[in-house]
Amino acid sequence: MSTIQLGAANFEDTIKENEVVLVDFWASWCGPCRQFAPIYEAASQVNTDFVFGSVNTEEERELSAAARITSIPTLMAFKSGQLVFAQPGALPAPALDQLIQAVRELELPDEDEAVDQSTADQDGNR
Repeated sequence: MSTIQLGAANFEDTIKENEVVLVDFWASWCGPCRQFAPIYEAASQVNTDFVFGSVNTEEERELSAAARITSIPTLMAFKSGQLVFAQPGALPAPALDQLIQAVRELELPDEDEAVDQSTADQDGNR
């Protein structure tokens, strides 16, 4: 699967409806963004179990602000609708591969377990 364009209209649904989504925030004038783009695109071709999205920060200023993007490129990873990674800077291919593997192997607690733990934490603080 190749990279899909994300914007305000489809960002939230894409995150919610897919198990794992990587998002690259970029701009056309950004040199590191242009260097990272082919690495990101190549990874999207190999890792078809992930959704790879791109947000053009120039066209999607409100979305970029809501995501608190202060430097580009910024890469974010979402798993089961939760943000599990966010880091500015272009990654070399081996580092991106390591990130993809780490996100793939990451086990998140069930929502019921997370709620139970949250309730236990609150009860313990009373």
